[in-house]
Amino acid sequence: MDAHLDDATHAEIKRLCALGDEHGQRSEYDKALGQYWKAWDLLPEPKAEWEAATWILAAIGDTNFVSGNYEAGRDNLSNAMHCPGAIGNPFLHLRLGQCQLELGNQDRAADELMRAYMGAGPDIFKDQDPKYIAFLKTRADDINDPTPKKKPWQFWK
Repeated sequence: MDAHLDDATHAEIKRLCALGDEHGQRSEYDKALGQYWKAWDLLPEPKAEWEAATWILAAIGDTNFVSGNYEAGRDNLSNAMHCPGAIGNPFLHLRLGQCQLELGNQDRAADELMRAYMGAGPDIFKDQDPKYIAFLKTRADDINDPTPKKKPWQFWK
């Protein structure tokens, strides 16, 4: 959408998302989601046409994922993909792929995880559970694992 949110609405959305982030960092996922949904409610219709919709839904989907609600994560991240700048965003593809894999949707998971890998390289998997890169390696050749391998003589690492 070419139009911009008015300054007051934009500031309130940022404030609510920052509160959501603070709750999320303390593993208060329900409180985090409450703040993100309040921010979502402030977006004018059609909501999916605003850039802020992308990052609000990304925050919601990420919170769904880290709290173990993979179905909601899949749904919210899939909705985010209809918002500006979402397609091609490696983090969104990573989280969507992770949710898909947790739900047993292996083909969709492989597609999304490959998009994350292609967009950001192996480092996007660096701080993630190694099962996701391991899964991707079963679906594609030449996937580099970002976790350093111990050499047999390096017992202290």
